[in-house]
Amino acid sequence: MSASLSGIRAAIIDLDGTLLHTAPDFHIAINRMRNELDLAPVGIETIERFVGKGTEHLVRQIIGLDYDQPTVQERLTPALDSYHRHYHAINGDHVTLYPQVKEGLEALRAKGLRLACVTNKPVGFAVPLLEKTGLAFWFELVYGGDSFARKKPDPYPLLQVCKAFGLEPHQVVAIGDSTNDAEAARAAGCRSLTVPYGYNHGQPVQEIDSDGIVSTLLDAAHIISG
Repeated sequence: MSASLSGIRAAIIDLDGTLLHTAPDFHIAINRMRNELDLAPVGIETIERFVGKGTEHLVRQIIGLDYDQPTVQERLTPALDSYHRHYHAINGDHVTLYPQVKEGLEALRAKGLRLACVTNKPVGFAVPLLEKTGLAFWFELVYGGDSFARKKPDPYPLLQVCKAFGLEPHQVVAIGDSTNDAEAARAAGCRSLTVPYGYNHGQPVQEIDSDGIVSTLLDAAHIISG
């Protein structure tokens, strides 16, 4: 576990792989898309390697398992349209909360922290998902991968949260499961904590340059102080 983080007044929390195990939804939508493209289904472990960098990246990588890059580019738009249609139909139906997520959010709020959710998932999917799982209540702000021209690991979305909250970056901690979250936090000047149970593009979380690994959001709350 990381050492205590002091002077923190807000937390920016990732969605997929941090709050919710969303890969089962991706698995169903991706394979329905692949069926429409006359491609064989893929396993959930394959999909998990590509989660975290936004929908277009996910679909590019998945159809790139079968096609060369010129063909991927040619087929990307219909593949995205198919994926969006299928994902919209099941968004939130097969997800599960990670342990101590609600307890962690409650503890963070009890310490007076303001909370924002910043994800690379399109905001039109993120907000309904948070509402469906009962998590929307905790967040003052929700920014998706299409909320701005740039998304994580670019620091811009995190800096927009800092601006909206009227806080300096060093007063904000970003909590996520991948290098995207830590790199965005470092570039923004925020503190950073990593949970070990998410996706991280198939790479060990121990390789992430953050301020520490916390086993749950509740553990994160325990080491954060204003």
